[in-house]
Amino acid sequence: MPAKRLSMRKIKEVLRLKWAQGLSNRQIARTCGIGRPAVAEYLRRAAEAGLAWPLPAGLDEVALERRLFPPPPALPARARGVPDWAVVHRELKRKGVTLFLLWQEYREAHPDGYQYSWFCEHYRAWQGKLDVVMGQDHRAGEKLFVDYAGQTVPIMDRATGATREAQILVAVLGASNYT
Repeated sequence: MPAKRLSMRKIKEVLRLKWAQGLSNRQIARTCGIGRPAVAEYLRRAAEAGLAWPLPAGLDEVALERRLFPPPPALPARARGVPDWAVVHRELKRKGVTLFLLWQEYREAHPDGYQYSWFCEHYRAWQGKLDVVMGQDHRAGEKLFVDYAGQTVPIMDRATGATREAQILVAVLGASNYT
């Protein structure tokens, strides 16, 4: 859904321009001063709500808003399925695993589950309770910390065209944290 919801009057105008005037999403976006993704989202919501043009006579703005933006299902947390944050945290340490990927797997297992923003917010809150900080003081020039970045990068020899995999080395100066 777009970051800021439009007034119902403007959404009605989007629907009218699409269904009565036959304008493209790009033309509607330009006419209404909104983005094309917002136009597509409002049209999608209207189609899901079974609306057509002209809108039903008794459909006022409040009823239209309820049809386009129904409240989320009032399911208890147990029915939605709360993720095991320790498992999520452990999985994130694996190569190539992202929070978005784990959320997609969660939604496959729990179709009525929470949205991505809730998932991230609650994982970060859980993660914030972990005591993983170890402050250290270093004298300038005393220590250099070195590690491999993990994944390799393809390097192509311009002369021969041969490709090799190269490791990425990361180094940080202890006192300045300069990478």
